Amino acid sequence: MEVPAIKFENVWKIYKLGTVEVAALRGLSIEIKRGEHLAMMGPSGSGKSTFLHLAGALDRPTKGKVLIEGRDPSKLNDDELSKLRNRYIGFVFQTFNLIPRLTALENVMLPLVVRGVDGSERRKRAIEALEQVGLGDRINHRPTELSGGEQQRVAIARAIVTRPRIVLADEPTGNLDSASAKEIVKVLSRLNRELGITLVVVTHDPEVASAAERMVKIRDGVIYEEN
Repeated sequence: MEVPAIKFENVWKIYKLGTVEVAALRGLSIEIKRGEHLAMMGPSGSGKSTFLHLAGALDRPTKGKVLIEGRDPSKLNDDELSKLRNRYIGFVFQTFNLIPRLTALENVMLPLVVRGVDGSERRKRAIEALEQVGLGDRINHRPTELSGGEQQRVAIARAIVTRPRIVLADEPTGNLDSASAKEIVKVLSRLNRELGITLVVVTHDPEVASAAERMVKIRDGVIYEEN
């Protein structure tokens, strides 16, 4: 039986705010298959971001178990966690998180610097990633010289340049106009199909969610609908 890309087993995440405990996730269980395109929808405060942080090994559950490619991040030290994230996971954020003084090419090469990939190979793979998102002609432009949709495509290229097995996208169209948003959805869906990347998109936009194979709705830290 194939190991799921991501598996949550009765996961609780409880935050302490002074003397008050707030349960962001309440016994959530879900399996996401390798190569699947899943969208998670829910209102603000539903637990979507907490789910994404746990799925990306950026946080640990209070109770229950999270498995990423069969590995339990809670059993890894900080160095092993960094390697897990760098090897298996690419992140796409609503706010792009590009470094303004760097070109598109330099922004995309950054994760490969962390990996210790040599200069010529870094450049080759970064150009390849930018071409995959349709920006092969914009590699020397800085973020201020790019539209919002183009900046998000640079961010996607940066997420896939390490050839991760999983891409986690947090409201990837939240700062974009409707035309740019549709383009980003097309890019992400195509990369999921062509590269076999497991794609998990957290969104409040039904149009973005409708592109996924499976849609999960979450409220008050529990899944209440799946289709």
